[in-house]
Amino acid sequence: MTFHDRARFPKGFRCASRNVGLKPEARDLTAFVSEVDAAAAAVFTRNQFPGAPIILGRETIKRGVLRVIIANSKVSNVATGARGVENARRMAAAAAAEFGTDARQVLVSSTGVIGVQLPVEKIETGIRGMKADLQDDPLVGAEGIMTTDTHPKALSASVDSATITWVAKGSGMIEPNMATMLAYIFTDAAFDAATLDRLLREAVHVSFNMLSVDTDMSTSDTCAILANGRAGSVDQNAFREVLIAGCVRMTETLAHDGEGAEHLLRVTVRDALNDHEARTVAKSLVNSPLIKTMVHGADPNVGRILMAIGKCVDVTVNTTATNAWVNGYQVVRGGERLDFDDARVRTALKVEIVDLEVSLGAGNASARAYGCDLTKGYIDENAAYYSS
Repeated sequence: MTFHDRARFPKGFRCASRNVGLKPEARDLTAFVSEVDAAAAAVFTRNQFPGAPIILGRETIKRGVLRVIIANSKVSNVATGARGVENARRMAAAAAAEFGTDARQVLVSSTGVIGVQLPVEKIETGIRGMKADLQDDPLVGAEGIMTTDTHPKALSASVDSATITWVAKGSGMIEPNMATMLAYIFTDAAFDAATLDRLLREAVHVSFNMLSVDTDMSTSDTCAILANGRAGSVDQNAFREVLIAGCVRMTETLAHDGEGAEHLLRVTVRDALNDHEARTVAKSLVNSPLIKTMVHGADPNVGRILMAIGKCVDVTVNTTATNAWVNGYQVVRGGERLDFDDARVRTALKVEIVDLEVSLGAGNASARAYGCDLTKGYIDENAAYYSS
């Protein structure tokens, strides 16, 4: 499959984005709108301190129907108590009034600083008149949900007569246990909510749930899919394949834009005993600060690979049959470091995308995790995030 050269919305979807005073100048509020009711499904963070929009969103998505997603950046509306939930409801009500729907068909998202009450009056005022701003470029909507992202993220692809569009944000506080920071998927294919839920969870399992920038699960993670049926029915298997491919592509885009990142890190684990163990080892490698700094410094200290595998003490590892490669260059065979050419491996680590591959010699299962290197830029970004 191929993605469109420029992201575009499916039939019947548009967005609007503007500055409402949460940020000094940049867009900070976005609405994604379907012109008709859309079947919908969503998954949310499992963090035990979920934001007010997550609390409300879990209630909203039970109906399986959405018309609007309204999302703000700068303030996450997390750790704000009952007042925060009421403010999330006010945000939904304001969007419903502006776009002519029921507040129960509005999904609310907020991202940004934790522990600050949402300036809901600014949002309510800013929502007024947004309907007149609705337009067709998903990247405009993506701008309004950015926090530390360096660029807006959107892509789209075709499935028969239908289109799927992905819009997402995320740069730090990312190791999901459901999805990513904020990811919205829109399609004009016709599916019911139960089918969407099953397809979304399958796609998330191999994509967003295998993403980690810094091991930290956000309090605001949301991934939602809306299908308004304007293009009619499509082959479900074909749709599934494109949905998964797009989620993987967006996962790589998010990892590549991790805070301070200079390299996209992809870790493939194969020959594991089962899916769980393959995923465990892949995440261990992509999350290891020593692996991340090895990649950042192009330092061929490949003993760190064996360390990150070996610390997974509950995983079955055939230590005398474990092999590893760096961008196709084998550095471990049979559990031992090979006498490789250091200069060649340094060169392999200097490219923009670094692929680490590991064989555990224990079974037939495989998994891939996505992440990035660890740089001074990550520290600088997060050392002053609250006060900036």
